[in-house]
Amino acid sequence: MEIRAELNFPGALKQEPIICEICKKFDFTLVIVEASFSTDVGWAILIFQGEQETLDTVFEFLRAKGVRIENIQKIS
Repeated sequence: MEIRAELNFPGALKQEPIICEICKKFDFTLVIVEASFSTDVGWAILIFQGEQETLDTVFEFLRAKGVRIENIQKIS
């Protein structure tokens, strides 16, 4: 399954390697389509590739960290 989503990161998380952490912690593939980070906030458009159950867990993990997930689209 592929899911495209936009993630918004609060400034407090800008020093945390969240994208790297989720790739190591969960078994899925991540494609960075576009991203921008400043001193206050960051955002990224990503494509998540993996099992639905795994991706649900990834999104739960991100939300628990304070990442806002928007514009979720199933690609396949």
